[in-house]
Amino acid sequence: MSRTAPRAIEAAREALRIEAQALSALEVGASMQGAVEAVLACSGRVVVMGMGKSGHVGRKIAATLASTGTPAFFVHPAEASHGDLGMLTPPDLVLALSNSGESDELAVILPVIKRLGVKLIAITGNEGSTLGRHADWVLSSRVEQEACPLNLAPTASTTAQMALGDALAVALLDARGFRPEDFARSHPGGALGRKLLTHVRDLMRQGEALPRVGPEAPFTEMMKTMSAAGLGCAAVVDGKDHLLGIFTDGDLRRLVERGQDLRPLTASQVMHANPRTLQEHALAVDAADLMEEARITVVLVVDTERRLVGAVSSNDLLRAKVI
Repeated sequence: MSRTAPRAIEAAREALRIEAQALSALEVGASMQGAVEAVLACSGRVVVMGMGKSGHVGRKIAATLASTGTPAFFVHPAEASHGDLGMLTPPDLVLALSNSGESDELAVILPVIKRLGVKLIAITGNEGSTLGRHADWVLSSRVEQEACPLNLAPTASTTAQMALGDALAVALLDARGFRPEDFARSHPGGALGRKLLTHVRDLMRQGEALPRVGPEAPFTEMMKTMSAAGLGCAAVVDGKDHLLGIFTDGDLRRLVERGQDLRPLTASQVMHANPRTLQEHALAVDAADLMEEARITVVLVVDTERRLVGAVSSNDLLRAKVI
């Protein structure tokens, strides 16, 4: 280990201590309550603004709001002065971030925001600043010191801004009764989205890809059907496709282990009656749970009259990244 390493580690620990202390000193009260109520009453969007590091934090806050049920987007204050302010409409609400509250790019557009009658929430470390005075609600992000040893680089102050933005988003999420299903609709490409939005009908095998035989089918015919489908099982159905049972690779292995002559047997004699099933509107994650619980790799899908309509395997779930 180099001679500078212990000093660097200690500096990192000190930075974490300062930032943790800054977060523990933050307070929320009437201003947060007012901000939450204002956003809930807003019929437009939350337009987030900030310069420099505050702008980077603002982009993240806008993304968090949008993904948790509050329509929001980020507008760069400098670009707002050159036409992008046209994105702002009277039903909207502005959330502006500035540690000093004196950012020139923000200050120049604050009078325009007020003339439009747009409500303004400020996250700032200086409540008496230009931004603080224009704001309808101020969420104080004031910190005693930055984690930077020079007390210059925005570190603890931006952490405080981020935390207040998260606190606002969580308060709104709770007030809206936001559910995992709502979150999933904003994240269809994520793991949660796949689990909560993918249904059995989206993955199940149907038609010719679904191995099925009648109850009187000879054992050899059933094995050919299983092999052709490559699903590791065959469903046994009556003449109207009502499910009677299932025969799987595991059932075959157990019969072979007993040394039984299989050639004279029929599907109804070897099938497992009343197998576990799901309906096509069930979530794919329900199929995964059922497979794990029953220690099976295939679930048959039936309609309300227990007619066979499909099948889904663990491989299907893996390909869809449900499991």
